[in-house]
Amino acid sequence: MVLTPLDIHNKEFPVKMRGYDQDQVNDYLDQIIKDYEIVLKEKRELEKQLQFSEEKVGHFNNLQDALNKSIIVAQDAADRLRENAAKEANIIGLEAEKHADRLLDEAVAKAKKITTETDELKKQSRVFKQRLQIMIESQLEMVKNSEWDDLLRPAEEEALNIPTLKEILSVSQSKDNAEVVEETPEVSDVDSENNYEEEQDSIEGTLPAIELPK
Repeated sequence: MVLTPLDIHNKEFPVKMRGYDQDQVNDYLDQIIKDYEIVLKEKRELEKQLQFSEEKVGHFNNLQDALNKSIIVAQDAADRLRENAAKEANIIGLEAEKHADRLLDEAVAKAKKITTETDELKKQSRVFKQRLQIMIESQLEMVKNSEWDDLLRPAEEEALNIPTLKEILSVSQSKDNAEVVEETPEVSDVDSENNYEEEQDSIEGTLPAIELPK
């Protein structure tokens, strides 16, 4: 059993002849008690510090374990992420290659189609040029033909003997008068004048249209 300062203070020793000086012994015990109390106090402080240190160490150990577990989990996650990234990169690379091949094939097909269409347009252009050249040459030959000179030469003016309206009326009137004289030899002057006016009206009404020269 560990002694306490109180046990030391209450300790009594029997007195014998020729023994130690009691006052000196008591003074010494008092000093021992003080030192013992100091030692016990330091022991309690050290125990508290030790307990705190042990708790702290335990906390750090737990934290270290958690960190180790977190590191392991993070490493596993990083490994999985790296593997997944590698797989996705491989898949994307394959898809990109397929897409690139498809685009390249489409580009080549379009280039061939454009080349074919260009050649066809050039061929049609050459044919059109040849036909246009032949047509222009033929038209030029036609323009250079001497018949155009004869056709475009100005015509000589010809005198047209076209009877006037007065002459036509005079001729018609003379013929009618002759016919009237033969059919009715005896006619008065009044009747002759009336017949003349009627004949003039009849002649003007039945006069054929005369086509004037253009």
